[in-house]
Amino acid sequence: MVKQIWDELAMKRALTRITYEIIERNKGTENLVLVGIKTRGVYLAQRIHDRIKEIEGVDVPLGQLDITLYRDDRHDASLKQDPVVNSEQVGADISDKHVVLVDDVIYTGRTIRAAMDALMDQGRPSSIAVAVLVDRGHRELPIRADFVGKNIPTSSDEQVSVNVKEVDAKDEVNLEALVK
Repeated sequence: MVKQIWDELAMKRALTRITYEIIERNKGTENLVLVGIKTRGVYLAQRIHDRIKEIEGVDVPLGQLDITLYRDDRHDASLKQDPVVNSEQVGADISDKHVVLVDDVIYTGRTIRAAMDALMDQGRPSSIAVAVLVDRGHRELPIRADFVGKNIPTSSDEQVSVNVKEVDAKDEVNLEALVK
């Protein structure tokens, strides 16, 4: 069973609110860098970037991370290798900057921890904040999101899926029961 939590308009409102919160907490856009976590976090970061540009008239640096090789929950030993993240991937100098990591859903915290590891390999940011569209709880690590579109309490038998136009042809957030 799939239950729609948010439609396109609700997602747009949440991203606009998150954008204003980022600007307010950072006291503007100086030394601000947005970094989207692949896949959907990249598109959400782009939307936040575009709203900052509309609101503040500033083109803040925007990067992206593929944290696959940084994950600690990969079980296939043949896939374990030294992580490689190049500065072209991140897309900006993050040293002494206020970095906002953007992702679609925060769950166990492992993706965010892996993204922080990848960022630290690129430089030493002044601060790292986390912006997510959905926080579904169930943390395994002591990591929290600083900017949250919506908290959706879930059970371990449920999944939150965020669809974005760029990948899924529509914007929406759904909650679905996993089939056992």
